[in-house]
Amino acid sequence: MQNYIYFFDEGRKELKHLLGGKGANLAEMKRIGLPVPAGFTVTTAACLAYFNAKQTMPPTLKAALPLAIERLEQETAKQLVGTTRPLLLSVRSGSVHSMPGMMDTILNLGLTDQSVLILANETNNPRFAFDCYRRLIQMFGNVVMGISSALFEEALTALKTEQQRARDTDLTSDDLQQLITTYKTIYRTQTGKDFPQDPLQQLMLAIEAVFDSWYNPRALTYRQLHHLADDLGTAVTIQEMVFGNMGDTSATGVCFTRNPSTGANEIFGEFLLNAQGEDVVAGIRTPLPMQSLQHIMPSLYATFSERIQLLETHYKDMQDVEFTIEKGQLYFLQTRNGKRTAAAQIHLLMTFLDEGLLTAAEVIERLSYDDIEAALHDTFNTAAIEALTPFAIGLPASPGAATGQLYFSATAAQAAAEHNIPVILARQETSPEDIAGMIASEAIITSRGGMTSHAAVVARGMGTACVCGCHTLLIDEVEKTLHYDNGILTEGDWLSVDGSTGKLYPQKIPLSPAVITPSFKRLMQVLSKRTHISVRANADTATDFAQALQFEASGIGLTRTEHMFFSPERLLEMRRLILATTAAERLVALNELEPHQTADFSALFRTAGSRPVTIRLLDPPLHEFLPTQLSEQQQLATQLNISPLLLTERLAALKESNPMMGHRGVRLAISYPAIYKMQVQAIVKSALQLQAEGITVTPEIMIPLIGSEAELNWMRHFLEQAIDEVLTDANKQLTYTIGTMIELPRACLIAGKLATTADFFSFGTNDLTQMVYGFSRDDSAGFLPEYIAKQLLPVDPFQTIDKDGVGQLMQQAILAAKATKPGIKIGVCGELGGEPLSVAYFEKIGVDYVSCSPYRVPLAKLALAKAALLNRTVN
Repeated sequence: MQNYIYFFDEGRKELKHLLGGKGANLAEMKRIGLPVPAGFTVTTAACLAYFNAKQTMPPTLKAALPLAIERLEQETAKQLVGTTRPLLLSVRSGSVHSMPGMMDTILNLGLTDQSVLILANETNNPRFAFDCYRRLIQMFGNVVMGISSALFEEALTALKTEQQRARDTDLTSDDLQQLITTYKTIYRTQTGKDFPQDPLQQLMLAIEAVFDSWYNPRALTYRQLHHLADDLGTAVTIQEMVFGNMGDTSATGVCFTRNPSTGANEIFGEFLLNAQGEDVVAGIRTPLPMQSLQHIMPSLYATFSERIQLLETHYKDMQDVEFTIEKGQLYFLQTRNGKRTAAAQIHLLMTFLDEGLLTAAEVIERLSYDDIEAALHDTFNTAAIEALTPFAIGLPASPGAATGQLYFSATAAQAAAEHNIPVILARQETSPEDIAGMIASEAIITSRGGMTSHAAVVARGMGTACVCGCHTLLIDEVEKTLHYDNGILTEGDWLSVDGSTGKLYPQKIPLSPAVITPSFKRLMQVLSKRTHISVRANADTATDFAQALQFEASGIGLTRTEHMFFSPERLLEMRRLILATTAAERLVALNELEPHQTADFSALFRTAGSRPVTIRLLDPPLHEFLPTQLSEQQQLATQLNISPLLLTERLAALKESNPMMGHRGVRLAISYPAIYKMQVQAIVKSALQLQAEGITVTPEIMIPLIGSEAELNWMRHFLEQAIDEVLTDANKQLTYTIGTMIELPRACLIAGKLATTADFFSFGTNDLTQMVYGFSRDDSAGFLPEYIAKQLLPVDPFQTIDKDGVGQLMQQAILAAKATKPGIKIGVCGELGGEPLSVAYFEKIGVDYVSCSPYRVPLAKLALAKAALLNRTVN
């Protein structure tokens, strides 16, 4: 016969699936010797049987309940039905997963017209007894019978007004008896029945109501939000009530075994003397800090401290504990792993590791990606954000939170930032030309583009909050307006951006800043020791890489040299180079640019020290460096001393129908080899300069967009000649490597041949995914969500590796390359290099390192540590 009832001394924490979190933890506390009010749990199996029988109580449970109550009466020396010492019960829900506030609870169950008088007499506290009874009628009426709580609240308010009582606690015993009469009338009017005077009937109806609450709308929504199954059911815990409002030797409180905000080793919480548990939460009275209990009840506080330390050690985690003191007797009502900030979680894990409470493997297992992300980025003040409604929701492209004033161009953003105005940059989409404005901004929003669009990639690299693809917004960059469903924002208006959720708010919201703590740095060291492949950073400046070094990045896996050309003075020379009509004109511009490149590379090498640095030669199509606005074009014509007509003709000649598949990368360098010559010579000169300073540098020079063996052979030969010129002139030697990006399907298919020439490969997963699928990564946000919603694709392939297509090509390329050249180094430098599921897959197929935005380095490290842990477990 199915056992649907477990007393607390029959359970343990491992039975969470059957007893729910609350029931299992109460049983566990009882098992390890802590004082817990007597009780039992009706199992989740009973709940499922109830629903399988079309919401009919299982006969086995129906028969077992009176026997369980009999045993509970014996244990407590109280009576649920009787003439002395009334037994009052709490009836609480508790599923396998904590769902705070989502399901229903009933307190003070068992009180009737008769037993309330007995309770008043035995406690010598009529007010207490009648207050318990009126609370029961209200909770029972609402939870069990579906009566609106508002009806009871209105009656309560009316009575307080009539009797001139400011607070609930001011009501007298006589007031409460009058309120009970009113409540019973409401109950009868709404249900057509009298409030039940049989405690067993109350209990049966209460259990059914808690079962039914498993499918209430808020519980369904919560499970959907947190991806929890609907077929788990809820347990019901039935427990003797204990009271903290029976005099000055009674109290109730909630505390954490450590500080949940910081992780500091201190008891953190509050309590109230002579109060009920809900009074602590309701804020009717100001609670006292836990340390005050040490002065008021020193002996009890010492016992309490020992016991919560026992709980923490037993559960190997910070505990959130509810307790009641009834006439000097301490009771534990609940324990669970406490909610904490990400910073606190990381501090706690490092502390537990030091204390020997957890192993490094357990730390890795317990740490979540959300913990890492939240610890790295500013967050909005929780209380403030909960009271607000977003006006738009886009793609959460780069985590973090920012509040600032709205601007619509990079120029305006820079100008505002120079006046210390916090800037939110709004663009239809961003381009490399916007980089200065993006750097000046606290956050970036776009109406177009996806999770790997320019805005998203650059923002993640800078650790700047970004929301992309807000299709409901109309961003007018000329009129400087942002239209949304119910309103309009103009330049200078305040706006708040939550890059972690994709939500936008039309007002200022207080921020809580993130700090890279010593515990976080230590965590990075722990993770580094547990990974098999290294994690590098995509870094375009020394500042970028300095940030990545805080996260223990092992080197630079991608420097995008085009980003070095977007400061105003360099951009002009770059435009002069692009628009030149003769080799001599191009040479003048290149000679102006080379010192800037040399200085940039020197700064990178100096910051990196002996760590590897991979530098990608110029990749994007030339049009990205050219102005699109007529006013800017006219200004450029003046700067270059050419006619606007000639400039217009030259711009038209450079225009391409499909620039991302056009004249870019190695193709551009084959047309204009002098560009790559200038870049590699700048790399070599800066490396030699660092060598003279005693820093050993081994540059890794990467050629983008290779699609044929002939291209790679020609370009390598050309670059080696350019490098030899510098080394010969300097009479120096330098170790360097030349490799290629693998970002075209054809490159994957001929990887074995390419490996004969290349010293290393680095997969550019953004372009490779784009080329394999034929999706434009900047436009795919307009249709991919529909594909995912209709289950035509499991995930966005720009966010998580497509193992069956892109992944298979990568694996095939790696096998072919290593068959040709076993020692060839293989990397990944697209944004998927920092995405946890993708990173684990890359390790599996034989990648030697991954590289990602600096702020994604910790995520990649955690993913690799978790993958290594899983592999050890499997093996």
